[in-house]
Formats: sequence, C-alpha cells, structure tokens
Amino acid sequence: MAQTYDLILKNGTVWTVGGPVKTDIGVRDGKIAGISGATALGGDAGETIDCTGLDVLPGVIDSQVHFREPGLEAKEDLESGSRAAVLGGVTAVFEMPNTKPNTDSAEAVLDKLARAKNRMWCDHAFYVGATAANAERLGELEQIPGTAGVKIFMGASTGDLLVAEDENLARVLRSGKRRVAIHAEDEERMIARQGERIEGDPSSHPVWRDDESALLATRRILKIARDTGRRIHILHITTPAELALIAQNKDIATCEVTPQHLTLAGEDAYPRLGTYAQMNPPIRSGAHRDGLWDYLRQGVPDVLGSDHAPHTIEEKAKTYPASPSGMPGVQTLLPLMLNHVAEGRLTLQHLIELTSAGPQRVFGLRNKGRIALGYDADFTIVDLKARWTIESSWLASRCGWSPFTDMQLTGKPIGTIVRGNRVMWDGSLAHAAIGAPISFDSAPMAAA
Repeated sequence: MAQTYDLILKNGTVWTVGGPVKTDIGVRDGKIAGISGATALGGDAGETIDCTGLDVLPGVIDSQVHFREPGLEAKEDLESGSRAAVLGGVTAVFEMPNTKPNTDSAEAVLDKLARAKNRMWCDHAFYVGATAANAERLGELEQIPGTAGVKIFMGASTGDLLVAEDENLARVLRSGKRRVAIHAEDEERMIARQGERIEGDPSSHPVWRDDESALLATRRILKIARDTGRRIHILHITTPAELALIAQNKDIATCEVTPQHLTLAGEDAYPRLGTYAQMNPPIRSGAHRDGLWDYLRQGVPDVLGSDHAPHTIEEKAKTYPASPSGMPGVQTLLPLMLNHVAEGRLTLQHLIELTSAGPQRVFGLRNKGRIALGYDADFTIVDLKARWTIESSWLASRCGWSPFTDMQLTGKPIGTIVRGNRVMWDGSLAHAAIGAPISFDSAPMAAA
C-alpha cells in the first residue's frame, strides 16, 4: 500500500544533513516521515507544495527575542512578535525575561506559556531571568518545560535583573546545569563613563559603552564560568577582541552575533538613522563589523540571534540619551543574511549552521535544527534569486519601524512550515496560530 502523508514538499532543493539534494519530503503527524531518493516520493498527501526553484532549509531558530509581554505591549506582544517571526521565515524563538513583571519565577514562566497558547505563530521557549534573590532556585526554574534556560544581565538592565557583582554571578552559575545566556557589558565601567554621552548625539553611544566595557565583562564571566564549571553562551558580540578571547575558551563558551552588527557600521548608521541605530551593545565602527566577519569566517560564532528589541517610534524620537536602546530584527534576520549569502560573505550551508544546526547543538533542542527522518517538520523555504525591497507595509512588529526599511535585498523567505503546518506562504498567514513550547534534551518534555 502506498505511503500516506499529511504533506509533501516536491521538487525543491532540500538542505539535508549531507548537503543540498533535489528531493521530496513527506510529513506525517508533524514529523519528517520520508525523504525520497532518486525517484519521487510515493504515496498520497493531504497537501502538496511545489517547491520548484526554491530551497528548503531547516527551520530558522532565533534564540534571542524580546516580545515585551506582559507589561510592555505597546511595543510588542507575543502574537505580533511571533507573526513578524514567521513572516521572516523563523520557525522558533527563545524569548527574553525583561518584561513587567520580570520573568524570574515559575509563576511568571507559566504565565507566559499560557499567554502564548493559541496566540504565537511559531514554536517558543522562555528564559528565566537571574537575580540575586532567585540565584539558588535557578537550577529548579531552568527545568520548567518550555524554559530556554537562564539569562544573566551583567549590564544594561535595571532593577532586579541586573547581576553585576562577581559573587552573585558565581552564585547564579553554581545553580543548575544548562547553558546560561549572558549579556556581557561591565556595569561599573559604564556607570563611570556616563559623562562620555553627548546629549543629542547617538554616535557617542559606542564611546560611552566602549570596547573595554564589553571585553572586561566577557573576560570576567569566562573566568567565573571556568571556576564554577558552568557552560555559558555570550550574546550579541560586538568586538573582534571578544571573539579572539572566546575562541580560546570554546570548551565552556559559545557565542552569538547579530545581523545588525554584521550589517550596520556606525560611521553611516548614526548620521542616517540617529537613535534608531541605538542598541546595547552598540553598533560600532566599520572596522569592528569587518572584524566580526573575519571571525565568523573562521567559525567562532555559534549562532545568529536577532536581539529583536522593539520600542515605539515615540520613544525612539526622544533626544539621546533619553531614547531607549533596541531595534526590531526578528523579521529581517533571515532576509539580511540571505543578502549576505548572495553577496558572497558566507555560504548558505554556513547560514544554516548559524540558524538551525548551531542552536540545536548549543542549546540541546529536541528534534529540531535539521532535515532528517524523525525530526520536527520545521522548514524555511526561500527564493535565493528573488530581488526585493523591505517596505514598511511588510513589517508586522507592533513598533512599526525597522532600521532596514527601503533596503534592497537578494534572497527572500517564501514559506514557513512549523511541525508540518504551513503558517506562512508568500506573505500570507494561516488561519490560526499553532506555535507550541520547545522541548530540550536537558529538560523535561514540554506539553503542547
């Protein structure tokens, strides 16, 4: 009897574990159930999608987003942020804990999971924020199903989520086993350098939050991780010196770079965008950007994350330094990087490593990150030759802006399929949001 599938993707260039292959994929019960060989995949299907001329990638995973719910929904919420994600080809996200209230307790994690149900378009996990008060409970909190792990803000935060002292950082790292995500900027140095800010001049932002602020914090957290035997993941690296240091400590440390820091250079960005280019850690010089690319080509960064951190236009219009730091990015992560592929800065295989296989390896995602039998049927389908322009009408984030509006690109996400469900195709969304909690190898299974 012919095999029956819920979905068949036909005639695409499929990026399997062994590389790109012209093949068909069969999906059953949300899993990859068949990959054809030399002949077409046999059997009937409830739905067939012709992917002729398209590349089928493992689902893109964005492991750093701020969707602002609860408490800051004027900027973004779980529905609008995840809608932006799938329109950009992203099938799963890790969401950060600096909401109001902070996500620093079991109750807060469970509240986010409840809010996400039937509202988030992509699969998801939520970070628990480390504090001096919850340090000894983090080993328990990181095991809540649907939790991405623990996040530490060494700088650039306010209130309880700031953990700046070495003693408290060590307490946090001693509690639990999963890899800990780190925002590494040195709070003490930044406080001492506040006088470097020039009112009305956002280009002074990277002068205030200088290279040494990042390098000092990275050096400190690597030592504490070594002393405590805890694996860490350092977010949004902005300096080549940090990458050189992390390269010497890969047994305990992984790291992330963002499309923003790989695309923008301060010499152009601040005159052109003003406070819309303001984020933490800052957009730095073209020399910094080129240095990040140099280490990326050498394989030091493990993942790409968008650090999607939207603020309203009214907030960003404030005079620096009263303007908040952060920019949207989840919808433009893949388009920007596909354009870099088109322009020869990295291969598509390397991009897949940074957005799918890399997150799976670093964080231990269960059944995600590759196109292989038995894995979740998460696919990002792209047209590598499409030439298009990012228009404001395409943007779904509630904040309503992007630093990349009007940018002309080559390479476009055409389809987003999450566990066999076509949630986006050619800019149109499905009728219902079907995102579910992500499961991790080092944590209990998450319930859908």
